[in-house]
Amino acid sequence: MNSRFVGMKITPSAPPKIVFVPETRIGFWFLGTQTWTRHVLRVALDDLERLMPQRRPCYPIVLDAGCGQGKSFRLLIERFSPQRLIGVDAEEKCLQHAHVEALKEKIPIELRHGDIAALDVGDDSVDLVFCHQTFHHLSRQQLALEQIFRVLKPGGLLLFAESTRAYICSWMIRLLFRHPMHVQRSAAEYQAMIRDQGFTFGSENVSLPYLWWSRSDLGTFEWFGFGVPAQREETLVNLVAVKPD
Repeated sequence: MNSRFVGMKITPSAPPKIVFVPETRIGFWFLGTQTWTRHVLRVALDDLERLMPQRRPCYPIVLDAGCGQGKSFRLLIERFSPQRLIGVDAEEKCLQHAHVEALKEKIPIELRHGDIAALDVGDDSVDLVFCHQTFHHLSRQQLALEQIFRVLKPGGLLLFAESTRAYICSWMIRLLFRHPMHVQRSAAEYQAMIRDQGFTFGSENVSLPYLWWSRSDLGTFEWFGFGVPAQREETLVNLVAVKPD
């Protein structure tokens, strides 16, 4: 057996009832590109890192909730020095690509096919949860958040980066991608949901970036010198929340 497989496994397929809305072919392709990794994933992590309270040098167990094709693995390892990483995703074809990415790393990476609303992870067992652009695909958002809260250790961190209703409901996204439209939330609603679950965070732990790719005009107005509108509906929300001790 190739030694690069040691310490990593893909668990058998989860029970068939996994509630989510899969990506379109265009969406699946885009999530595997360098554009996604460089301009979306890396930028989100840069922002989330500066929002973290009482940053520790190491977060031993990291859960990537909605790991997709595994493009986040190297970035998470570089930034948080985990001893073990768990990647969960609802799409088996995503996990096939994530498997390739996992084989490049030296730490144990466990890939699981499953629903974040029914995580097969122990209570109080995870130091940090990375949840990037996942919730707008989930029909059972509240249950997923409850599961994330359950598996985090007291004092553990949720790194949450999400597109809001304004972005998901824009004409371009509706044309190219597929999402459960009835559960989309505003930036304020996502913050309220996370706070109501029992997480704590302050204004210093929240960012509302207005990135060019999240705008319906793809930043064209700003490029022509019109500037960024002061009054707008936010398209993205990044926040770092703590599960209280």
